[in-house]
Amino acid sequence: MKKFSVILTGLVAVMFIAGFGGCEKKEWRAPEKMHWDRDMCERCKMAVSDRSYAVQVVDPKTHKHYKFDDIGCAVLWFKEEGIDWADKAIIWVKDGKTGKWIDAKKAWYSTDGITPMGFGFTAFKNKADAGDGEVIDFNEVQRRILSRGR
Repeated sequence: MKKFSVILTGLVAVMFIAGFGGCEKKEWRAPEKMHWDRDMCERCKMAVSDRSYAVQVVDPKTHKHYKFDDIGCAVLWFKEEGIDWADKAIIWVKDGKTGKWIDAKKAWYSTDGITPMGFGFTAFKNKADAGDGEVIDFNEVQRRILSRGR
C-alpha cells in the first residue's frame, strides 16, 4: 500500500508539472511556426512553400498572425483590405542569406530576386549581404509595390 501511495504521488506530481509546462505563454510578437506547403497566403491563397520569401504580419491589437508567400502580397493586402493598423503592424520576413526571421521594416532589399509572386524583393538584415545591385529600404519597397499594383 505504501508503494502504491508513493507511485501515485509521483504520478500526480508529473501530471502537475506537465500541465503547467503546456500552459507556457507564447510571445505573440514573434513569428509563428510555418507549416510549409500547408499555410496559405492571406492575399493570393497560394500555399506558402518558398522558405526564402515568406512573410508574417502580426496585428498588435489582436495578436493574430497573417502569412504571405511574398512581401508584395503583404503590402498589397494592407491596402486592399483597408488595414488601419498597418503602420503599427509587426512584419517578419525571411533573411535571404540566413533564412532567419528578421524585422521587415529594418531590412534591406535587393531588387533582382525571383520571388513567388514576381515582385522581386529579397530581404536581408545587413545591407552588405544584399549584393552589388540596387539595394532599397522597406519604405521604397512599399512605394514600388503600391505604384505597380496587381
